[in-house]
Amino acid sequence: MNRLPEILAPAGSPEALRAAVRCGADAVYLGASAFNARQGAHNFDTAALREAVSYCHARGVAVHLTLNTLVRQDELHAALKVAEEACVLGVDALIVQDVGLARRIRAAAPGMALHASTQLSCHTPSGVRFLRDSGFSRVVLAREMSRDEIAACAGQGCELEVFVHGALCMCVSGQCYLSAMLGGRSGNRGLCAQPCRLPFAPADSGRRAREGEAALSLRDLSLQAYGADLAALGVDSLKIEGRLKRPEYVAAAVSVYRAAVRGEAPAPGLSEDLQAVFSRSGFTDGYYADQRGGGMFGTRRREDVQAAAPVLSRLERLYDKETGRVPVTLTFAMTADEATLTAADGEGRTVTVAGDPPQPAVNHPLDAERAAAQLGKTGGTPFRAAVHCRMDEGLSLPLSQLNAMRRQALEQLLEERGRPRPVPFNREAVPERRPALADKPARPLLIARLARPDQLAGAGEADRVFLPLSAPEDLLRRHAEDGRLGVEIPRGLFGAEEAARRALARAAQAGARYALCGNVGAIDLAREAGLLPVGGFGLNITNGEALAFFADRGLAAATLSMELTFRQTAFAADRPLPAGLLVYGRQPLMLTRNCPRRSAGQHCEGAPNAACGLTDRRGVTFPLACAGGCAELLNSVPLYWADRLEEVPRLDFWLLHFSTESPEEVENLTRTYHRGGAVMDGITRGLYKRGVE
Repeated sequence: MNRLPEILAPAGSPEALRAAVRCGADAVYLGASAFNARQGAHNFDTAALREAVSYCHARGVAVHLTLNTLVRQDELHAALKVAEEACVLGVDALIVQDVGLARRIRAAAPGMALHASTQLSCHTPSGVRFLRDSGFSRVVLAREMSRDEIAACAGQGCELEVFVHGALCMCVSGQCYLSAMLGGRSGNRGLCAQPCRLPFAPADSGRRAREGEAALSLRDLSLQAYGADLAALGVDSLKIEGRLKRPEYVAAAVSVYRAAVRGEAPAPGLSEDLQAVFSRSGFTDGYYADQRGGGMFGTRRREDVQAAAPVLSRLERLYDKETGRVPVTLTFAMTADEATLTAADGEGRTVTVAGDPPQPAVNHPLDAERAAAQLGKTGGTPFRAAVHCRMDEGLSLPLSQLNAMRRQALEQLLEERGRPRPVPFNREAVPERRPALADKPARPLLIARLARPDQLAGAGEADRVFLPLSAPEDLLRRHAEDGRLGVEIPRGLFGAEEAARRALARAAQAGARYALCGNVGAIDLAREAGLLPVGGFGLNITNGEALAFFADRGLAAATLSMELTFRQTAFAADRPLPAGLLVYGRQPLMLTRNCPRRSAGQHCEGAPNAACGLTDRRGVTFPLACAGGCAELLNSVPLYWADRLEEVPRLDFWLLHFSTESPEEVENLTRTYHRGGAVMDGITRGLYKRGVE
């Protein structure tokens, strides 16, 4: 029989943490006061974190600290201080998104377990292996995966964590820039404003979106019915989302999934109460069941809010007292000279307390059966006891004395279990520094990323060109002679890794030299095919350590994050590998596995098309592009800097991200970026000046 996976519960506050532990969670995840993806949660300062770790460890519960945001160069030191604090307090694992931060933590604290956040967008076996080989002991898989896709990721020598309940983002985690671009609040930095929950309507409807049109809002996830199935797949941890939710929600979710993973039915009415306390028009299992479509969409309705109130008091009772979850052996010894009680937790911790000397019995001597029964009354404590007695006959001891000895022994044992177990941290340790590259082009290379093969006709002045991986092989052969041609591996490779591997082999045989990789799972696929991997914006590189990380892992060049200001890209001057910026194009705002038009039963053109996009409540239209089983929501206007090129950092390359443009527009724009151009109307400067929170 497979070992049951852990139940991993959210702890957005001390109250939610206690609810999780008392209801039987095996582990909790929580955030410190900075660098976590739920900045709106209560979170934990140093004192609160120390208390939380002590409370959990005393009760046999692991603590995972979220350091799951992108970290800028000037923030690395502060983020490392949070990691050091976690090590000092004995946190069990760090959940990390930023690979540069992970690189520094591995150097300073090799004994600390690193878990790859779902923000790293890992959804393929190659991605799991890549992160495993990068020092992560666990990968939190993307939420958009089917059962078979999860199964394919098992057995890679790395623990797997899977979300089983809670909010579903429309966008693949780590690939959403909607909140950042529209409001300056980055979801990759824990400050998402959730604009996807606002109304959106099909662009060809000829009107603004109306209230209730949830084209980008999904129902909450529920995999309660699949708990035993996930255990059989070999999933190591079942994760409940909800660090912004109430303790009652946490208590109900933990209780339901503890039963589910054992193949048991929850307490009567508990599943209904869980839906009532929080849902968006009910739940969905669409991704897991590989049944995507309109039934997955929903919003938080007034009825959903009203349904929560009546169940809260019932759910509070789930965690109103401690439950006996920690096994303890109590050994009671009584002779004419002394009475002692030893408590041992089976993990090497032992405490012994002494009571008053026994007295000769006048009427009813204390026997082993009565002593064991009294000492075994551990209700209201986190312990469940097995009692052994060694007693001389004819002696008496008041039951109140037994109660006092039991209470004292268990309190001392609980204190011992809660003492910090620090992980060594060497703040002076620095990863091996890679030497800076000596050669740098006289001007930034112009790289044209094309969405369609017909755009190739206009890309003659580009130094390098990336075509879709699906481009015809004969087209690649005709245009590969000059060595500037590459292919783009889709950022979403759900269930398509083997197909991508075959397509990359064909592209290499046809003469392609490069592969644009926007996901960690694509890098090794490119290298296996003999192509030079170039990192796309989807790798979210925001500091020099991240550049060094990807240089270590075989990238030939890398695109920096679109969420940096020009000034914040200065770290790239050290050049552990060639680096560049996306300087033109309708920036991708969301990568989703659920095309919002198809899910609504409407026609989808597939190729980037404004008429096939979405319109928000203000009448702004965002084009959609569908390919490879995923859809991309593009910005309403293109990023443009050709008229102010003197302000753009002169890195190794500039990336032109073409989508809806005609071949003629591709040609004109490529020429313009070579020579500089006039001001254009209907553009954005992106975040390169204003930045993000």
